Amino acid sequence: MNNNIRVGNLFGIPFYVNPSWFLVLGLVAVNYGRQLALFPQLVGIVPWILGFLAALLLFFSVVVHELGHSLVALSQGINVKSITLFLFGGLASLEKESDTPLKAFLVAVAGPAVSLAIFALLSIILVNFSFNTPITAILSLLTSINLILGLFNLIPGLPLDGGNILKALVWKITGNPNKGIIFASLVGQIVGWSAVTIGVLAILGISPIGNLWTLLIGFFLLQNAVFSGQSAKFQEILGSYTAQDAVITNSPIVPDSLNLREFVNNYIIGKRKWNCYLTTNERGNLSGIIEINTLNKVSTSQWTKLKVSEIMQPINDSIIIIESNKSLLEVVKILENNPHQILTVIQENGIVLGLLEKASIIKFIQKQT
Repeated sequence: MNNNIRVGNLFGIPFYVNPSWFLVLGLVAVNYGRQLALFPQLVGIVPWILGFLAALLLFFSVVVHELGHSLVALSQGINVKSITLFLFGGLASLEKESDTPLKAFLVAVAGPAVSLAIFALLSIILVNFSFNTPITAILSLLTSINLILGLFNLIPGLPLDGGNILKALVWKITGNPNKGIIFASLVGQIVGWSAVTIGVLAILGISPIGNLWTLLIGFFLLQNAVFSGQSAKFQEILGSYTAQDAVITNSPIVPDSLNLREFVNNYIIGKRKWNCYLTTNERGNLSGIIEINTLNKVSTSQWTKLKVSEIMQPINDSIIIIESNKSLLEVVKILENNPHQILTVIQENGIVLGLLEKASIIKFIQKQT
C-alpha cells in the first residue's frame, strides 16, 4: 500500500491507515448515522456522532482481527512489520512465513477465531443485559459484523484466512508449502471470479444478490490470488535448481600463476569488462581478487615480469561465498537484502565455479519457463 499514514503502534507493531480507508470510514459513518436518525430519541447531530462511533468500532473489530494473526505470529518469533487498514479491511504484514504447517495454521485461524469470539461475547451481552434502543442497535450491528468478518474470512481461498488455512493443510499433506499456496490460490481465483460474476449480474439487474462492492471485492480477491499463485510457482522453480545452474557464463576467474600480460591478453582484451576478477591457485581454489584499478597502477613494462599473485588482494568481507549445491531459492533470499551483490559460487572441494548475481538468475529462470 502506497502513501500509508502511520498513526501509532499497537503492541510494538506499526499501525497504518491507507487514504482509501477514510473514504470507507465516511461512507460507513453516514450510512449508520442515517439508520440511527430513525430513532426519535436521537436528535440533532447525535445520530451522526453515534454513526461515526459505530464506524470506528467496526474498524476496531478489523484491527482486533488482524491483531489475532499478529500476536500468534509474534509468539512464534515472527516479526510483524505493520498492520494497515485500507479499502477492503485490514492487513497484517509478517516478516516471514511460519516454518511448520501447524504454526501456519495457528496464525491463519487466529483472526477468524478472534472475530467469532467477539461475536459470541457481544451475543451474550445482548441476551443478558438491557440497553436503550440506539445502543442495542449499535451492539447488534457490531455483533453481526464480527460474525460476517469471521465467517467470510474462513472461505477457503487466498488471500483470505481460509485460504491460508487450506494452504497449511495441503502443506501438511504434501510436505511442500508452495503446493499449498498454489492450490489455495486456485480456489481463491474461483472465489474471486464468482464474486466478480455475481457483482456484474447484480449491476445489470439479473442477480438478486450482490452489488458494486461484490464486484470490487471479487477483483481484489482475484488479483491477490493470482499474485500468490505466481509467486509460489516462481519459488517452486527456484527450489528446483541450484546456484551452480545459474552461474554467470565466462565468469571473471583468473589463475594467479599468469603474468599480467597474459592476464590482459587472455581475459581483458576483447572480453567483457569487469571491475574485479577472482584469482585461483593451481588447485582451482579461491586465492584472492584483482581489481582493474590495481592493474592500471603497474607500468606496462612490468607486465611480463609480475604475476597476478604478486598484485592480487587477499579475500575480504566483500566477497560472499556460497556453496554450489545451495538452492536458488536460498540464494534469492540472500540477495533480497542487497540485490546488487555478486556472489562467488564454489564446490564442496573449494574449486571456484564462477559468479552469481540477480540478473543471471532471472536470465536462467526465463530460459527454463
